[in-house]
Amino acid sequence: MIFEKALRRELSLTTGGVFLVLVTIMITTLVIRILGFAANGSVNPEDALVLIALATLAYMAVLLTVSLFIAVLIVLVRWYKDSEMIVWFASGLSITNLIGPIFKFAWPLIVVIGILALIVWPWANRESSIISQRFQQRDDVSMVTAGQFRESAKADRVFFIEELDIDKGLVKNIFVADNRNQKLSIVVAADGYIENSVNGEKKVVLSHGRRYEGQPTQANFRILEFDQYETILRNKEIKPPNPRDREKTVLELINQDNPALINSHMGELLWRMGLPLMALGLVFIAIPLAYVNPRLGNYTALFYAVLLYLLYSNLLNLSQNYVSQGRLNFALAIWPIHVFALVIALFLIRNRINPSIAWWRRQLPRFLIRK
Repeated sequence: MIFEKALRRELSLTTGGVFLVLVTIMITTLVIRILGFAANGSVNPEDALVLIALATLAYMAVLLTVSLFIAVLIVLVRWYKDSEMIVWFASGLSITNLIGPIFKFAWPLIVVIGILALIVWPWANRESSIISQRFQQRDDVSMVTAGQFRESAKADRVFFIEELDIDKGLVKNIFVADNRNQKLSIVVAADGYIENSVNGEKKVVLSHGRRYEGQPTQANFRILEFDQYETILRNKEIKPPNPRDREKTVLELINQDNPALINSHMGELLWRMGLPLMALGLVFIAIPLAYVNPRLGNYTALFYAVLLYLLYSNLLNLSQNYVSQGRLNFALAIWPIHVFALVIALFLIRNRINPSIAWWRRQLPRFLIRK
């Protein structure tokens, strides 16, 4: 049918365009934020691209939900504004004939949104957490960056190396400040190298330098000159971080035996399951909400659409918080918001079927209206 083909073609192009715009905005925001973390030493600069890709994948379900909602609105608003809907209505079609073609177009995307929310979201968050924790749990030597003062993981050492050759393990112009047992030890050396011991420990061998040792509040400093000085680098045991709720799979959320974590797990599960349901509700709401008077030609519908999306999203987040806090049961919180959205969509659709009849009579069955 020409009507369905035209609608499907415009929905596909508009959804793709809106999605690309939102992804571009998301990536730009993530680049600024993650590069800021890399500049502060919170993440490894070499992992920046991977973290940006993982964060984009994590929020792909939300972006696709918004893209689908906006695309339906834009297409139908344009049809109303250009009087194309008048042509279709004059051909014997009504607003109810839009539901079937739009649903056929939307349901595969809604399934994709469900997969992204239930599977990709926890996986991407988990991988990002592992990469960040691995960098935070690095040993002292890997924290050293040429030309920068760096603090050790335990905050008891400060390193400065002017030149660093990682491949050869050579360092030049070293400064090390070590504060332990209420004593300050400062070592400066012209050069040195990194050596791996037989037992697996790493140590730095410094050459041609001095060591200053003493208490900062007293004049009992000792100055030692050395040809070689060895300092052992403390290696940290890399432990996988405890997964947060957003990083756990659906099975891990369901099969939780700890009573203290059940509510938070159910809240996370409610949010994931709510995304595809919210996408479905927004699609049905967009059909009657896109009505525009061709004579006025304004885009007031888009303003109301933004308010409805923010309200819908905040209600979903509020339900998640209530379930996580144990103030609301999961079985009672999963359906009211989405059922209410479908009721609003049904009410608006019936309100647009025959605008010449009073709004309260449009909600009545047809046989009562005829009388």
